[in-house]
Parts: sequence; structure tokens; C-alpha cells
Amino acid sequence: MKLVLSASAALGAWLGWRSLGWPLIHDAPIMHYIAWVISLGGVPYRDAFDMNLPGVYLIHWTILSIGGRGDVAWRVFDLGWLAATCALLFAYCRPMSDGVAAGLASVLFALYHLSGGAWRAGQRDYLLCVFLLAGAYGAALSRERGGGMASLLAGGVALGAGIMVKPVAGVFWLACAAAAAQGAARGRRAIAGAAVLAGGLIVPALVFGWLGARGGLGAFLDVLGGYVLPLYSRLARVGVAEAFREYPHGWQLWTLLAALGALGAWSPAASPFGHRKALAAMGVGYGVVHFLVQGKGWEYQLYPLALFLCALASPAMVRASGREGSEVRAASPRRWAVLAVLAGVLVVLGQKGAEATDPPWIEEKAARVAALTRDLSGIVPAGSTVQVMDVTEGGIHALLNLGLRQPTRFIYDFHFFHDEGDPRIQRLRAEFAAALAAAPPAAVVVLRDTWNRPGYDRLKSFPEVAGLLDREYVLAVDRDDYRIYAKRAHS
Repeated sequence: MKLVLSASAALGAWLGWRSLGWPLIHDAPIMHYIAWVISLGGVPYRDAFDMNLPGVYLIHWTILSIGGRGDVAWRVFDLGWLAATCALLFAYCRPMSDGVAAGLASVLFALYHLSGGAWRAGQRDYLLCVFLLAGAYGAALSRERGGGMASLLAGGVALGAGIMVKPVAGVFWLACAAAAAQGAARGRRAIAGAAVLAGGLIVPALVFGWLGARGGLGAFLDVLGGYVLPLYSRLARVGVAEAFREYPHGWQLWTLLAALGALGAWSPAASPFGHRKALAAMGVGYGVVHFLVQGKGWEYQLYPLALFLCALASPAMVRASGREGSEVRAASPRRWAVLAVLAGVLVVLGQKGAEATDPPWIEEKAARVAALTRDLSGIVPAGSTVQVMDVTEGGIHALLNLGLRQPTRFIYDFHFFHDEGDPRIQRLRAEFAAALAAAPPAAVVVLRDTWNRPGYDRLKSFPEVAGLLDREYVLAVDRDDYRIYAKRAHS
């Protein structure tokens, strides 16, 4: 297993080296832009209509405050977060396996992340992993230290922070509270569960307190209850089979990871640390729920499942020397099965990583952002506003590069092009059209390939905006993938 660990670490070092040039791209610039708006005094939800919880913006705000908006700061952050997650995973796995197996579990997770490509850097589900693992670690430490409440409280705090990144993490918070109660001594079970629950309320209370002090709590509740839960949650849901067909090497990778996790579940964990394996198995179950509840089928939503499968696999990857007199030593057939599956995982991750390092679509998107930035800089006067109609094709990224605000709170345009007959969508459309008319921007940028309703023809179903562009704007730039409408001189 030491040889496998060395080969895995070498593969990880190679993929990590090749990732150093990854740009800030795809979803990350949008979160950066919202954080930048906040840094200028803007209020989430009131000044930036988005579906995420405020913890995401606070993380990006911290990155901007420390490192700025550039690619280097983003790359340092992503790799630093990966190092922290892997270090915690090693600490969690080592007692129930050994140093080599724990190292392999950590390297496997690093390989999983680095094989995903630049668009998965800093994704919210990836950021969530460290909080989920810290919660499980807190529950494990409490049991090992005779029911120490401090560990449970700390684990609960971490899980509460995770809820502020992805609300579905609340499922794992409740599961950890139940596990803590079950593992506590009789008479202390209620206290143990309550410690996790109480800890989980601290960060949400602080974050929502901050949001309320900024004047954004009402807007948050309006976005949540008026759009996210009734409409966005059921938009563009994708079946599991369809989603996995779209992932590069999807069925091969996840079949092998599931097999490795199953071998770990079958292998005995080092006594007295079997509860760590049970918590990892619970995390695998949560990872499945995490993916299914969101329902969009996006590959990065599988991060929690990958994390806990790596943790669960560690007892199966105990080095061949084993521990004298311990039941950790695996039977020879099982050991060969582990080696075969592990080799398969490494081959698939290596191939996936090689393909994802410099994919053409990332280069095309980066080139689009650069071209759009140049075009807008030659059209838009300093201090003016620009409205973008886009999702992740680079429009907001160009505004971030130029330091330009929008005249409306709408970061995306896909809200306007689904469930068009619903009065809540009609309200959003009316707000958007009225805001554009009240404070006409110097330019309106329409990206062709927006999510869920691509093509310029989508504007025909939004006559208020289409009419405004016809009356008050001239088509200044017409490229294959975006159009810039500049405000007429007389208007």
C-alpha cells in the first residue's frame, strides 16, 4: 500500500502542478461579484438576486478582502481549502485504519477534486465538505473522550457553518445530533444531542443577524419563499441515470468509488474506532440525499458523497503489514480486490484529470470574458452601469473585471424565462423592466448561451425589455456568443 500511496501522491502532485494556471471561471466570478457588491455597501438579496445562502458570499468577501479579484488569489484559496480538507480527512481516518490508509483516503479526495477541472474550484458543495467532516469528527471525538461536550459543540458549530453554505447540510446536522445522543452514556444522551443542535444554531444566528443588520433579511425571505422553494427547487430537475451519463467517466468512476466504499464497510475498523466508520457510512447516506434533494444533476453536487466514500474506504486500505494480533489484517482475496479497485480508481481519476486540465470550453469562456471586457471598456463611460442578461457565460465576470455595477439587482436572466405564466415570475419581470426604464444603463449585454433558455430569441417572449432595446439602444457589438446594446445618444 505504501507503493500505491506514493504513486497516488505523485499523480496528485502532477495534477496539482497542472492546476496552478486554472483561472477564476464559471460560477466563482458570480459569487465574487456579489461579494464585491457587498464590499461597496450593497445588501445580499436586496441588491443581488441569488439563490445561495449568505455564508457563500461571506467566504468570497473574505477572499476579495485578503487576496483581491485575481486568478492567483483564487487558486491559492482553492488549494489551501483542499489541503485543510485533506488534513482533516487524514486525522479522521487514521485511528480507524493506519497512517498509510488515511493518507490514501486523503490523496483520493485530492485527486477527485483536481480531476474535476477549473470550473469545480471553490464550488459550494466542495467548500461544504470541510464543515461536514468537522461535524462528524466532533461526534467521534466526544465518544472517544468519554462524552466530552466541547467536541460535540464544536462539531455542531462546524455543521451550522455548513448550513450557511448549503442548507441541505441540515440533514447531516440532525443525523450527527442523533448519532451523538446514541453514542453517549445513558442519562447523557439528551445533553449530547442538544450540544450538537445548540452548536449548529450559533453560526446561522450570527450570519442572519448580520444580514438583518444590513437590511437584507426581508429580501432574503422574499427570495426564499417567493422564488427558490416554489419555483427554482423544481426547475430543470434531472434523473440520476441521465446525469451520470453526462459526467466524464461518470459511471466508471462512481462504480469504482462505491465498490471501494463497500469494501471499507466490509473491513473491520481498528478497535475501538468502529464508530468512525459508522459515521462515515452515515455520511455516505447523506451524500446520496445531498445529491438527490438538489436534483439539478450537476457534478459538483457529488462532493459530499465522494468525501465520505473516501473516508469509509480507509479501513479497506490498511497496509499489508497490518497490526500484529489485530483483526485489521484483511484476508488475502479481499486485499487483492481492494488493490484492483483502487488501481481502477487511480487510472480513471488520472485520465479524467488529464482531460479536465485544459478543456477547450474553459479556454473559450476565458477568451469570451477577455473579449467582452475589451468591448465594454471601449463603449461604457467610467461610473456608468451595465446590465447583463446571462448566467455563467462570462457577462458578470466582465463587469467584475471592469468594476461596473448593474442598475438592477438581477445577476441572472433565467428567472424570466421559465414558468412565465406564474404571477411570481411576472412580478420579477415587471421589476426588471421598471428598473431598466427608471435607470437606463449605458449598455445591455445579452449572452447567447444562457442556462435553460439559450438563444437570442428568448427576448421575444419578454416584450417590455425587447421594446426598450429597440427604442433606446443600438446594437453596438454583434458577436456569435454575445451582443452589446449601447444607449442611444439622444435617449
